[in-house]
Amino acid sequence: MSQSADIPVPVSRHAVTFVLITVFLDMVGFGLIMPVLPKLIEDVGHVTIDRAAVIGGWMFAAFSLAQFVFAPLMGNLADRFGRRPLLLLAILGLGLDFILMALAPTLEWLFVGRIIAGICGSSWIIASAYIADVTAPEDRAKAFGMMGAAFGVGFVIGPAIGGLLGEFGARVPFWVAAGISLLNLVYGWFVLPESLTAENRRKFELWRANPFGAFRVFATYPGVLPMVLVMGLFFFSTSVYPAIWTFWGIAKFGWTEAMVGATLAVFGLIAGGFQGFLTGPLSKRFGEWQVALFGLTCATLVLLGYGFVGSLVGVIALMILHGPEGFVHPLMTAILTKRVPEDAQGELQGGISAVTNVAMLFGTVFFAFIFGHFWAEDRVWRSTDVAFWVAAGCVMVTTVLFLMLKRSEKA
Repeated sequence: MSQSADIPVPVSRHAVTFVLITVFLDMVGFGLIMPVLPKLIEDVGHVTIDRAAVIGGWMFAAFSLAQFVFAPLMGNLADRFGRRPLLLLAILGLGLDFILMALAPTLEWLFVGRIIAGICGSSWIIASAYIADVTAPEDRAKAFGMMGAAFGVGFVIGPAIGGLLGEFGARVPFWVAAGISLLNLVYGWFVLPESLTAENRRKFELWRANPFGAFRVFATYPGVLPMVLVMGLFFFSTSVYPAIWTFWGIAKFGWTEAMVGATLAVFGLIAGGFQGFLTGPLSKRFGEWQVALFGLTCATLVLLGYGFVGSLVGVIALMILHGPEGFVHPLMTAILTKRVPEDAQGELQGGISAVTNVAMLFGTVFFAFIFGHFWAEDRVWRSTDVAFWVAAGCVMVTTVLFLMLKRSEKA
């Protein structure tokens, strides 16, 4: 008999702590390198900032493409063999990838590093499936909010430290990120038990373990595929931030690497606070759909604001309004986990990751191209802000589609 969805698998406090720390440290490692990546691309590729922005967009696209291809595979393997071995393997791969990036002599090797990071980025997917294993359905919004908080706090510390370490060289943060990942691997080896019981394991089927197979499976569960596609459009729209934020800040305000790191840290602190402390209480009081809709509305207003802001003080003010955007992902994920059986939670997280990453693949290239096009030195009219205006329009469309799903839910 399959375990009831209402009875979570009992695990130690250390195991859940490790999962949250894994999300936190993954984000620390990612955040460490963000402030220095433009400088590294400029130095290795001998290019200007507008060209570096386009190359950076393609690098992020390579990362997203790798996740798109491999995320469903990792999710299905985790449903077959358990969460522990796949999560530890992903952490190991990420640590080794940071070492590769630190040693990369050419742009081609930087691209290889981003691809490997995408393959190993399944740690978030498996961590999400782990949380679904050990929490009751009604508590998952709060649990995914805590994961979002760990993500946000990591984004506080990572960029801040990365900006400071970048003063000693563009490659130094990569070495630090590698050390953090490998230390986390050692910790997890000793404290992480398996969360997926034998009766909830599912036979591995290759036809399901790819993005297109995942879409076919999603179509069999009522309401899953439309919500996943809306989530994908949301991630396409908000990929403007990883695509151009660093380049935008340098070009528009003349920020240093340390200042870029500081702004990302402030954003992470605000996002982590909203996700960790407010997602659970607000969703219980007002409902998951209503709070997610509020987050989408704030996301639209903030994107428009970044397109017109003229000072650092204005940027910080917008970041406060930016906080509720953090509700969208964990609440949509919580809604989706209730619509699939317990033996398909890993597959669900892998499929979600595939959709969101292919969305970010196209989004980062798209928005980086817009930024590079309108900020190129030979343009008659130059602007750093067009990408934000376009992204705001995309989130408006996302909000309308989400409202349509909300109404169909009540019908």
